[in-house]
Amino acid sequence: MALITFSSPEYKDKTVYAVAGSFTETVLKIAKTNKIPIQFSCGDGECGTCVVKVTQLGDKAPMGYHLEEKEKTVLLELGKITKSEMEDMIVNDLPSKWRLACQFIPRDEDVLVEY
Repeated sequence: MALITFSSPEYKDKTVYAVAGSFTETVLKIAKTNKIPIQFSCGDGECGTCVVKVTQLGDKAPMGYHLEEKEKTVLLELGKITKSEMEDMIVNDLPSKWRLACQFIPRDEDVLVEY
């Protein structure tokens, strides 16, 4: 089980359980199910309106951190990551703190999602 804490300046923090290993539940889908108001337009990784900041909580190694190709393109266009940061993430197997809620599927890890 993964714990996801959603945090926003406009709303009280809310922590929910995500089924670990489902490989289908994106952060956006989990947010919608739990009535957490993350902004989104397309829901398909094309527009970038659902960009969120993800922070790993706890001692477990990050598992759901690999960026999808759509995310790489959109996050670069939005200026959330640079090409050198992306290269560093790939070479050193590091997570990105910026994700698209419609693309990020949490694994067995606890995360803070700021939107």
